[in-house]
Amino acid sequence: MQFWFLIAGAALSLAGMMFHGFAGQKKVMENVYKSDMASLTKSLSLVSWHIYTIFLLVSGITLIYVAYYPDFYLATYPIIGVNLLGAALFIFLGLGTHKVLLKMPGVYLMSGTALLAWLGI
Repeated sequence: MQFWFLIAGAALSLAGMMFHGFAGQKKVMENVYKSDMASLTKSLSLVSWHIYTIFLLVSGITLIYVAYYPDFYLATYPIIGVNLLGAALFIFLGLGTHKVLLKMPGVYLMSGTALLAWLGI
């Protein structure tokens, strides 16, 4: 186990969580609330936004836990897998009709977290 790779992956994920949960919430959700979207769509946008924030928190906590308790290294594989799939989704959609996704930090955050977690095990 490479302790510092896991800690770096956790730090990246937790920094992303803080930025996403606070600054991103303020910037993006203010625009959603001001829009003429249906009330249900606004509510689902808020829930979706914070599910990703929670995912980043869980990823960070899991990587810290595994760094200190290496016997639980198997818990790292779902974190790697979901981060890789999330990064792939950003890329796939970004190469299609949602090009703005390639300019957002999500693809870099998720691929970086997955890489550091993989290097840590």
